[in-house]
Formats: sequence, C-alpha cells, structure tokens
Amino acid sequence: MKLLCVADQIDPAIYSTTFKEKFKEIDAVLCAGDLPMDYIDFIVTTLNKPAYFIFGNHNLNEFKFYHKPAHQLQTPAPHTFDESNSISHFHGADYIGFKVTKVPQLVIPHPVTGTPTPLLIAGVSGSLRYNNGINQYTEKEMKLHLLKMWPQLYLNKLKYGRYLDIFLTHAAPRHIHDLEDPCHKGFECFNWFISKFQPQYFIHGHIHLYDLRTERVTKSNQTTVINAFGYHVIEIQTT
Repeated sequence: MKLLCVADQIDPAIYSTTFKEKFKEIDAVLCAGDLPMDYIDFIVTTLNKPAYFIFGNHNLNEFKFYHKPAHQLQTPAPHTFDESNSISHFHGADYIGFKVTKVPQLVIPHPVTGTPTPLLIAGVSGSLRYNNGINQYTEKEMKLHLLKMWPQLYLNKLKYGRYLDIFLTHAAPRHIHDLEDPCHKGFECFNWFISKFQPQYFIHGHIHLYDLRTERVTKSNQTTVINAFGYHVIEIQTT
C-alpha cells in the first residue's frame, strides 16, 4: 500500500502533466496542511483516490466552513439563499481535523488474527499558538483535543487490535523535526500520543526543508515520524 503525503508547498513534481503517470501506484493521499484547496482538488481529481486533509496555520480561507459555531450550522429558511451554505467550498478530500476515521477501501491485517481490517487514521489541525491567529492552540488546548479521541481509539483497539495506523498533523512533536522559534515549536502532547497509541506513522508538515541535509524521517518508540514538506511517499506492508 503506497500513500502520497503532501504539505506546505506546491511541488512541481505533483502539479504537472506527468503527475498521474508518475504516481499511478498511489492508493491514498494525506495532506498535512498549509496547501491551497485548489491544489488538493487537483491531486484528488487527477488520482481519483481516497484523500484526507487537515488545516495548518496558513491558507485558512475555508477553515470557517469546517469549524463553524453551532448556531451558524442551522438550515436556512425555505426559499432563501445563504451564500455561506454554498457547497462550493466542499472538496473531494475528506477533512479529518480532530477526528478518528477509517479507510475501508484500504486493508491491513489484524495484528493477531490476520483478518482484513481497514486502515485507521486520525488527524488534528493547527500549530502551537504564537500570535493568537486562527487554528493555533496552546499545549493544554491541543491535549484536550487529543483526549476527546480516546473513546474511538479504544474502540479501534478492541475491534481491530490496534489504536491507529496513521496520525496526521500539521505541527511536529516537540523536539522531533521542530524548531525553537515560537511559530515552529512542536507539541509536547504529540509525544505522549505517540507513546500511548503507537501509530505506525506520524505525518506532519509545518517545518520547511530548504536544506537537503535536514532530517525528514525519525523513529520515536515504534512510530515513524515523517515531515511531508513538498511530498513524500510511504509504503505500508499489507501482508
């Protein structure tokens, strides 16, 4: 099983006429934030594969459509048109910010019984708070978001023999790929999450790889942490 991971910049290897042929073996796409939605649309339309995305701390024009206050989600009165309810902002990729989901089209064997089970993914949007902007969170706020995922993660463990296969974020874990400036520090609670739930892969963006010597792939406990800046392909064993 091959997954295309993208984040942070439009890559000419992706946004090209040869994209479909070059990446024809891709089974699904993971978008780790700070990407224009029309770029995600291009990827989804071209490959026609399951795709999942979260938001970063930039390119947030459509963030409001996925995180409206409850009172704004009410159905408009009959015979009225509410532009904010237009379906034009919906895309072929599924938004999984602060959610746990499964991909039934992609199968991984149960770790004990070997029976087919769906690929298990969770995602969170945003970065560490640095200027009180949209989609920025304190350490405590992000930890609360992670704690809300516990029930579904434990159900995964009971049903599928594991909590999670892939955790998709924008920010990095603290002291793994992150930087020391306020904007690019990672979350300490992500390290707790890795230790507790042991996803096979932790995919993030946010940290730009301008120096080819910068580490992109790091092992933390049993989890492989990958910076998806630009693009990166991962392969998951299914046998």
